[in-house]
Amino acid sequence: MKTLFAAVLLASTVVSFGAANAAGGCGPGFHRGPYGGCRVNGGAVVVAPRAVVVERPIVVVPRGRVCPYGFVWRYGRCRPV
Repeated sequence: MKTLFAAVLLASTVVSFGAANAAGGCGPGFHRGPYGGCRVNGGAVVVAPRAVVVERPIVVVPRGRVCPYGFVWRYGRCRPV
């Protein structure tokens, strides 16, 4: 009997938390606004299909570091040899 009671208590707790988190406490069709009040959800969202555009890839090659004579590139800047 104790295990049955514990199982029912656990199941009801999980169900109640799931419903409260999903609706944000406002109920179905509503959500929390920026100041915490309940607001009506917007209308239906319709996404129209678009044509697929395939562009050629852009290759960016970094310019090599050029240090003056007698300097080498070390630790992010030109340093004397």
